[in-house]
Amino acid sequence: MTPFVAELLGTFLLILIGGGVVANVLLKETSGHKGGWIVISTAWALAVYIGVLVAGPHSGAHLNPAVSVGLAVIGKFDWSEVLSYSIAQFIGAMLGAFVVWVFYRDHFLVTEDGAAKRAVFCTAPSIRNLPSNFFSELVGTFVLMTAVFNISDAKIADTDQIIGLGSIGGIPVAFTVWAIGLALGGTTGYAINPVRDLGPRIVHALVPIPGKADNDWGYAWVPVLGPIAGSVIAGLLFLALN
Repeated sequence: MTPFVAELLGTFLLILIGGGVVANVLLKETSGHKGGWIVISTAWALAVYIGVLVAGPHSGAHLNPAVSVGLAVIGKFDWSEVLSYSIAQFIGAMLGAFVVWVFYRDHFLVTEDGAAKRAVFCTAPSIRNLPSNFFSELVGTFVLMTAVFNISDAKIADTDQIIGLGSIGGIPVAFTVWAIGLALGGTTGYAINPVRDLGPRIVHALVPIPGKADNDWGYAWVPVLGPIAGSVIAGLLFLALN
């Protein structure tokens, strides 16, 4: 599996599970209807773990352009690879959102709330205040990237021998995303990932959903630029402290 395919597949799985839990909770006539925020944030964390599990051995499992940019800022990823990774992530996110729509199509049809239908695909602020919303996305991604930068392989004491964690290595990232969702996600829905929001938002615009809300393109820049800014700041701080 090439890194491009790994990033595409990993991001596809991330959005399939993440978008799927939002659909399960918000759309009518599902077994998970009205399951609540803890259900959503928990499944998103596990979605990250699944994506990392699949893509990690082949690409490092960025699954997020903000991660690719942040690792490039601190010199742990080649800037020349950022664009190809981001394209793969973007395609994977769109495919994941499309499959969620197909999977829950009957439930979209019986749900009247257009905003709830849109929320399956993309984020929206609880209180619309764009500077504050931007800050929320920046801070959430700052926390994510600060944790990512400090995740290290276990080593045998006084040696350079690394104890490979294998798929368990994705657990710290999943717990970090879970904590961000529970503590910082209520203001904007914590996209903390440009393609997680933009790719599915475009799918929402393209697929036929009766009674769907508008795509709110005036807000769409916030979950794209906020995470990039948070990642760059986290990277610069990491460099300054190390």
